[in-house]
Amino acid sequence: MPADKPANRQHRKPAGKPQRVKRALGAPKPRAPGGPKALGDPKASGAPRAKTPARLQAKSGAAGAGKPKRSPRRVEAVTARPAGADEPLRIAKAMARAGLCSRREAERWIEQRRVSVNGRILTTPAFEVTPKDKVLVDGQPLPLAEPPRLWRYYKPRGLVTTHNDPQGRPTVFQSLPEDLPRVVSVGRLDFNSEGLLLLTNDGALARFMELPSTGWLRRYRARAHGRVAQADLDKLKDGIEIEGVRYGPVEATLDTVQGANTWLTIGLREGKNREVRRILAHLGLEVNRLIRISYGPFQLLDLKPGEADSVKRRVLVDQLGPRLAAELNLNEPTEEERAKRKTRNAGRDEKS
Repeated sequence: MPADKPANRQHRKPAGKPQRVKRALGAPKPRAPGGPKALGDPKASGAPRAKTPARLQAKSGAAGAGKPKRSPRRVEAVTARPAGADEPLRIAKAMARAGLCSRREAERWIEQRRVSVNGRILTTPAFEVTPKDKVLVDGQPLPLAEPPRLWRYYKPRGLVTTHNDPQGRPTVFQSLPEDLPRVVSVGRLDFNSEGLLLLTNDGALARFMELPSTGWLRRYRARAHGRVAQADLDKLKDGIEIEGVRYGPVEATLDTVQGANTWLTIGLREGKNREVRRILAHLGLEVNRLIRISYGPFQLLDLKPGEADSVKRRVLVDQLGPRLAAELNLNEPTEEERAKRKTRNAGRDEKS
């Protein structure tokens, strides 16, 4: 007969994965502790709740709020790195962020052997650098990257919103005031449109502001030949489909009638190509003047054609929220602010 087992011997389960604790029906699912919130989280910034780039990425499972870790590659795709971060950047992006040129231009300069890193001449843009690397362009050190800035610009008619036009037409960037650094536009205005065009020195900020998911209203004044009833304009509140293209809700108000022309105010939250002109043409109106008067909280106000005015950083931070502003490095002083601070400190030292 087999010997009896000792009474005090306990049965031990084999080592392995810890058992999952069953959750009672209807009990809330436990959340992971800590973890960064999605980029531009309204709970963190106080801003209106809107899908931000990181929340859009959440559908792929890479950047959901509440998760303790976030894929660096996906974060890089939707947000700006702080200027002093230790994470490596592609050399072309580092040059573009320093305000020297665009990424495409940087790649051409590299192919022309104009760029060196730590004494080594680069022949390919497939190279990453950190702030510790010594980057020279045409023998000159790479400038420090400026914090993101924003300008309001009154785009005149007859300019293309592009850096290079294949047809040789005059461009916005050839007509900017000379004191502006290298900038990119937030969205576009077509050749015959005028009014507010936002400009920034940071591509990540431009991409964020262009997204319809920010919920920012773009408002236009339109002068059109023809007549339309307010009742027909009210039907645009639910959106409209024209030739297979679906346009979102449109706020349209009939302002005045002057001879054969009608003035209207149009508000929309998308930015499809020639959207206002196509919608009004569908209603039998031919637009002969189109002026954008606001883009979200930023307004044209008293700017004259061709003028540009810098948006105060405090205003920009208030509109983006503190969390997103921190991620975009808006808390860092600009070169101009550093110079003013240095002058003030020098004056105080002389008095003391």
